[in-house]
Amino acid sequence: MDLPLEPRLSIGYQHVLAPTGYDDREGAAAGRDLPEVVRLLDSLGFDSIWSGDHVAFAGPILDPLVQLAQAAALSERLRIGTAVYLLPLRHPAPVAKQVATLDTISNGRVIFGVGVGGEFPLEFQLCGVPVEERGARLSEGIRVLRKLWSGEAASHDGSFYPFPEVAINPPPAQPGGPPIWCGGRADPALRRAGRIADGWMSYVVDPERYRRSLETIAAAAADADRKLDRFGTSHLLFVRLDRDRQSALAFAAKFLSVRYAMDFSRAAERYCALGEPEAVADAIRAFHAAGMRHLVINVLAPESGKAAQLQRFGDQVMPLLADLR
Repeated sequence: MDLPLEPRLSIGYQHVLAPTGYDDREGAAAGRDLPEVVRLLDSLGFDSIWSGDHVAFAGPILDPLVQLAQAAALSERLRIGTAVYLLPLRHPAPVAKQVATLDTISNGRVIFGVGVGGEFPLEFQLCGVPVEERGARLSEGIRVLRKLWSGEAASHDGSFYPFPEVAINPPPAQPGGPPIWCGGRADPALRRAGRIADGWMSYVVDPERYRRSLETIAAAAADADRKLDRFGTSHLLFVRLDRDRQSALAFAAKFLSVRYAMDFSRAAERYCALGEPEAVADAIRAFHAAGMRHLVINVLAPESGKAAQLQRFGDQVMPLLADLR
C-alpha cells in the first residue's frame, strides 16, 4: 500500500434517526436531540460528528447540512462531516455555496464526504436525475466544487454543469475548500477516489477488502500522477454493544433490515461490530491494521437508547483503543 497514512486514529459518530418503528420517544422527540448528542460526544472525547444523506429514504432522515450547521454552533471542537452526501442529486453550484458557508461558520472544520447513491432509485426520479448518470455527475460535480471553492473567478465546460466565468465569495475557510472524501466499494468508485478525492469512506466491507481497496486507490492515484498528502482513510462501522455477540446480532439484523427495507441478516453478521466491548475493539483494530485512520461509528439503538450506547462505547471501548489515538 502506497498511501500516506495518518499517525493516529480519530473516532467520530454518525448521527442518523432510528428507522420507523424504533422511534420510541414520547412527544416525537427524535430528531431534536442533537444538542444532547453533541454535549455527550464532547464529554467522551469523540473527534467528529457526521450526518448521512438521502432526499427520500426507506425511513425518516434529516438534511445533513442543516444538522451539521447546528452541530457546529454547539461545539467549537468537533469536526463535522457528511457520510456521505449524494452530490449527483443536486446541482453542485448551490452545494458549493452551502458547504463554503458551513466551513466558514465552523472555522474550517468540514470534511465533505460524497457518494453516488442509487440504492433508492425513486429519489433520483424525484430529483429529475437519471440514476445511470450518477457516477459521471459525481466526478464532474467534484471538479465544479473545487473551481468554485478557489475564491477566484472560474468557468466550466462540462456535460452536466457548464457555466461562464463566475466567482463564489467568500471562499471556504480551508484554502481550496474542505477535503472531499469519496464513498463507494466498486472499482470505479475506488479509482475515482484515487484520481480526484482527498480520502475514501467505506462501509459494509471487511478488513481484507478494505486493505485491497486502498491498494486499488493507490494504484489509481499513481496512474493519475497524484502525490497524495494526508489521504483520509475512513470507515463507517455499525456498532451494537450487548451482553454477547448473539444478542447484539439479533438486534442489529432486525434493526438494519427495517432501516434499509431489505434483509440485512447476513450483512449484519459479516460487517457489524457486535457484542462485548473487547469484541468491538478487536473489530476496530482489524480495520486499523488494514489502513483505516478515521472511524465513524453508527450505533444501532432506538432513539431513547442511543445515549446509553454512546456512553458505553466511550467508557468501555475507547480506553481499549487508547494506544491507537
